[in-house]
Amino acid sequence: MLLHGLFYFIKMNQNKPVSIQQKFSLFNDQWSPKIIAESNDQLIKLAKIEGEFVWHNHPHEDEMFFIIKGKLLLKFRDKEIELKEGELYVVPKGVDHFPVAEKECWVMLIEPKGTRHTGETDFERSVDEKDQKWI
Repeated sequence: MLLHGLFYFIKMNQNKPVSIQQKFSLFNDQWSPKIIAESNDQLIKLAKIEGEFVWHNHPHEDEMFFIIKGKLLLKFRDKEIELKEGELYVVPKGVDHFPVAEKECWVMLIEPKGTRHTGETDFERSVDEKDQKWI
């Protein structure tokens, strides 16, 4: 596993270190981002994902995917990119993408406050930011 028992630290409001591993141990639900920190109006979120999501884009925001554990396939209209543990990719604003994880994948997302989970696309798994829990 990428972290090998080490802790990754993020400055939070309480100015305490955060264990990414410990935060992932607090939830099991899929495709429901949890907020772990905030920096300069950017939210740092964790999500466990498995299966397919939905085609969507974020018209005004880039979206950063950092893979903590597993693999994530990002499908685009013209290509596919596979991300492995320790890799990241920034989806530019306005670009349609379709995330797929064959097996459970742990992802860190960094995106501006107010970014809609599925952009302008309404989907049964969409989680409004106000409903995304801090852990």
